[in-house]
Parts: sequence; structure tokens; C-alpha cells
Amino acid sequence: MWPSPRVHVPIRGRVDAAVVSGEQRELARSRRAEEKPATRARRRRPRSSDRARRRQPLPFEQTIAKPNVSLEEAIEQIDIGGPAMLRAAAKNFAHLTVLCNPHQYDEYLSELRQYGESALAFRQACALRAFEHTAGYDRAIAAYLVQQSVGSLDPNHLPHQFSLSGIQVQSLRYGENPHQPAAWYQTGNHSSGWAAAQKLQGKELSYNNLVDLEAARRVITEFADPQSPAAAAILKHTNPCGAALGTTIAEAYNNAFNADPVSAFGGIVALNRPIDAATATALTKTFLECVVAPGCEPDAQDMLAAKSKVRVLILPDLSRGPKQTVKAIAGGILVQTCDDVVADPTQWQVVTETQPTSAQLQELLFAWKICKHVKSNAIVVTRNRATLGIGAGQMNRVGSVKIALEQAGERAQGAVLASDGFFPFDDSVRTAAAAGIEAIVQPGGSLRDQDSINAANELGIVMVLTGIRHFLH
Repeated sequence: MWPSPRVHVPIRGRVDAAVVSGEQRELARSRRAEEKPATRARRRRPRSSDRARRRQPLPFEQTIAKPNVSLEEAIEQIDIGGPAMLRAAAKNFAHLTVLCNPHQYDEYLSELRQYGESALAFRQACALRAFEHTAGYDRAIAAYLVQQSVGSLDPNHLPHQFSLSGIQVQSLRYGENPHQPAAWYQTGNHSSGWAAAQKLQGKELSYNNLVDLEAARRVITEFADPQSPAAAAILKHTNPCGAALGTTIAEAYNNAFNADPVSAFGGIVALNRPIDAATATALTKTFLECVVAPGCEPDAQDMLAAKSKVRVLILPDLSRGPKQTVKAIAGGILVQTCDDVVADPTQWQVVTETQPTSAQLQELLFAWKICKHVKSNAIVVTRNRATLGIGAGQMNRVGSVKIALEQAGERAQGAVLASDGFFPFDDSVRTAAAAGIEAIVQPGGSLRDQDSINAANELGIVMVLTGIRHFLH
């Protein structure tokens, strides 16, 4: 069930005859004798690679990855002896080398061929990998049991102890800025999410690409239902700059692009339908960083090849994402469940004398879904299921309202407006009405809600309260 630890007891001056010849052995001995101590110390620094650090999923991990696995089946696959042997071998790295991953074999043999022995630094590095290996296994067991206990208790419960671990997928060129080192880690021991995405073409993914792609995935997940119309979203710096629905995916993309063509330049595009030829033609008309979709037709792929630097990724299940978000703070981490609540208009409350039409409710729902993914304070103006103006990240809500309306311009006449948080004063409502907004959706909850409701009634516009806030920092 658990691979036996591969150990090698280094004997100074000796090399396994199956690895190197006698002439090579003598050459290795003479080279070691001629080397200065400092030179020998340098060459004994262990080499590291992404591939060598990865480990294959073990039977327990393979079992729990299957659907509908019972607790008894999972427990049966928990190994005892294997981890104990690896830990014992790793503890004694001063006297032996422990290899826990077949990817380490070549590195180990290269060490022997080149130097005739495994250096202490190399053995210590291998011991570290062994302890990381067993620790990851224990974390997988603990995470599974937490998941089982949480599922039987409170779905909003978070564990008393929270562990976060990952296996390096890729050393990134840099982080958000060139002076920040960065790496990409996958959680779990089998590739999923972005680690399992198929990259059809394009340059290597950067830190910022991955952050933006995840934000784009979250937006398009709002339209992951097979019954949903074709949907497209364009993002910059994790904020949507254009989003739209359409009868075809090409129409949805074109409407999203036309919402803000200036900001779309260098953007990240997410689609809820496979890329077809018409969409590929539209995508190649401007510079884009990344495009992600659940599929890509062969002729569309040929067209996209004309823009070879654009990263095109295929992620069949765009709706599958993490259950928690984690942020680092001084001395700790903050963990929360993801804001994945599904909007339900049947639970909304119309608080104005003017009632929304069915078409207005559908428009408000679209605006609300997009607003959820805009940095607070967030305001979204839409019409015909396409964004017209987006106000993001302002320190006061009326400031975001003014930005969104200015971007929408004359198109705001007859449009709807969504706000991720309540209106503390009625100034936002009056500003929106003056621009031609006919309906507003917002969570409510302000001590001055009635002031905003009164203003809406005075101005003859619709106001709907959702009862759910969507702050995003």
C-alpha cells in the first residue's frame, strides 16, 4: 500500500558496481582528493526541481478522490507501516539516503555517478522530502476526516485547527511585481482546477495571470448552469470590465467587449461555452492576456494560433473551485467559506410602490451576479444583459455610482443598477435616477434604508432588497 523506503548506506570511497565502472570509481576518488574543502562543500549542495518534489497520490488519496466513497472504505486505505518506515529512515539521514518518490531516483544516481557518494547535504534534503511526504499524507487524512465531520454537523463550521499545504507546480517568474519571488502550488496530491487545465498555446502563466484567471472563473461560474445563456466576462486586475449574455458565445463576447473596449485591451476572457470559429475571430482582433473556456473547436484553435502569445486554456468544469478562502495576516491566517451563495430572486423584497416587470427582474439578477465579483464599493449598471458601466473599489459608494454612470453615459437611460452593499444615504439613489436608471437592486440593512426607499418612491424607480451583502476586498 505504501512504497517501501529506498535507502542507500553511503560508504566513503565506494560506489555500487552496478552504477559506475571501476575506472569511474577511481576517477571519482581522485577528484575528491584533489578538490578543496570549499569546492566539495559547494558541489554537495542538493539540487532541487519541481518534478522531484512532487509525489504521486497514494491509495488512500486515490480512494477519497472517487465519488460516493464510504467512510469505511477510506479508513481501510490508511497505511500505518509505510509512514513509520519512511520516518525512521529519514530520522537517520546522517547514515543513509531515503528516497520516497521515483522522480528522485535519477537525481540520486547522478549524485553517485558524479561524486561516488551521497553528501550529507543531499541526504538531509532527501530526509526533508520524506518528512514532507508523510506530513502531506497525514494532512490528507485529517482533511478528509474534518470534511466528514463537518458534513455531518454544520456546513458553516470551520475546524479548530486549520492546515494549509501544497505541492509546487511551477516556480513563477515573479509575483505581483518583479521584486517579489513567487511559486504556484497545488493543494492535494492529484491535479485539479488550474493545475489540471489544458493550455493549448501561449506563454508561461504568470502570478497575475493565475490570480486574474481565478477571478474570471468565479464570475463565469454564475452562468455555469447548462440552461444558462452563453456568457462572457472580461477582467482586468480581478475586476470585471465587461460582461454579457448572448444567444451565441460570439455575441456574448462581442457585447462584453463593447461594454468597455479600452479596458478590455490586455484583459482576461472567460467563456461558459466552447470557443467556436466566430468567437475566435473576435478574440484575435485585440490583445488579450488569457482566454479560458470549457472547450475549443479545432478550426477555432487554428485561428487563435495567429495570436501565439495569447494563453488559451481549457478548463472543462469551470464551476469547481475552493470551498474556503485564505488570507495571511501578521502572526496568522484568516479563513472563510467562499461567497458562493446562489442568487434567488424569489427571496428578494420589492420595497417601492413601483413594481418591477419580469424583464426588469431578469436584468436586476444579471447585474447582481456581476456586482458580486467587483471590488467594494461596487456598482454595476446593465441593460439587455450587458454591463454598461462598472464602479469598483471606491472609498465611498456614491463615488462608485458616479464612475459607473459616467462610463455608461447616455446608455444609462432605462438601465438598472446593482450595489454590493447598502446605501448609507439617499444620494446614490438620486444620482442614479438623474442619469435615467429605472431599477435598483441592493442588499439593504442600513439604518437609513427608508431614506433611500422614500427617494426611490419620490423619483418613481424600482428598488429591490436581496438581504445578502457581497463585499469583496
